[in-house]
Amino acid sequence: MRQKSPSPANLELFTGVEPPPQRVELPSVDELYRMYGIYNREYFDNRLPPVKISYSRRMMAAGGYYPTQREIRISTRYHHHFPDEVYDTLKHEMIHVTNFRHDAAFKCTARRIGASVRANDHPSLHKQPRFVYVCPRCFTEYPRVKRLRMASCGRCSGKKFDERFKLVLKQSFKKPVEP
Repeated sequence: MRQKSPSPANLELFTGVEPPPQRVELPSVDELYRMYGIYNREYFDNRLPPVKISYSRRMMAAGGYYPTQREIRISTRYHHHFPDEVYDTLKHEMIHVTNFRHDAAFKCTARRIGASVRANDHPSLHKQPRFVYVCPRCFTEYPRVKRLRMASCGRCSGKKFDERFKLVLKQSFKKPVEP
């Protein structure tokens, strides 16, 4: 079964990582707002609008920016493993306030302000797949956590959905599949 793996750029961050022995004290939300103000002044010439900043216990990645809510969420799960990366995550998400994609402009800004270019996540925080889908043409397997409704093979159909290569459910597990 072919499984998605973390990007090679981030692999060295996660090798041999054990959960912290005790709860790590993360900066308060007030401290994150204070740093947002400092970074906004220092790196963005006060051009970023005010946003809501919060912690999330559900997120698997380091953080996320949600433009419809104008909110930056920081993952407590991820940052309990990597507490030193909280401010880097905040800077990364601040770039998303003006540039949603990880395109060339995003990367240029990230380098300029010293923020990570790639979104970080921790493999041990990912949910294990409960469903395995297969392409009827090339037989590539796609393990997924959630049930798919309308999806086709990325190799065979390209970027758009193609009914000819619609993924077929191969296996379903009541409990997550162990790697």
